Amino acid sequence: MLIAILSDTHDQLRNLRLAVDMANERGAMVMVHCGDLISPFMLKELARFNGVVHLVYGNNTGDVHLISGSCGTRFANITHHGNLGVIETDGFRIAFTHYPQMAKGLAATGNFEVVCCGHNHRYQVEKIDDTLLVNPGEMLGAEARPAFCLLDTAARMVERIEVAGMMFPEDEARLAEEKCDD
Repeated sequence: MLIAILSDTHDQLRNLRLAVDMANERGAMVMVHCGDLISPFMLKELARFNGVVHLVYGNNTGDVHLISGSCGTRFANITHHGNLGVIETDGFRIAFTHYPQMAKGLAATGNFEVVCCGHNHRYQVEKIDDTLLVNPGEMLGAEARPAFCLLDTAARMVERIEVAGMMFPEDEARLAEEKCDD
């Protein structure tokens, strides 16, 4: 099974749209968002994911009432877990939070196969005993190229996927028209 892991979208709608499209194309069944989604309008993009979405808050929480109230109701495939999420899928217990220090502590317990986090905008994958600790880096694009991760549960492998430099079809059409006008 493929699990998409992302974090720190910070209202970058275009980057989130690209990540959701790419995760859908690759056949991911679960998406974990490790916080700093920020605005409720981002939920509509997350809901375009073909599988289930699990979301936690970050330190930039946005409208907590509207976000938490829309998950599971208006956006039926999104579950909001507050500050800490724990799910079990494909025989994997996965914990996710926004904060790397909390994630390291969770990984050290040995209670999870995978622990995910975000916050520092730095991509990192490491093993803590038998637990895989994954920070997908940022989707914002401020300090690094926007990227997310795909976790292959069968292979226990993580692939980092950059979304920068991609265009929507309407952008490509507009650029083609502009070139014709030259």
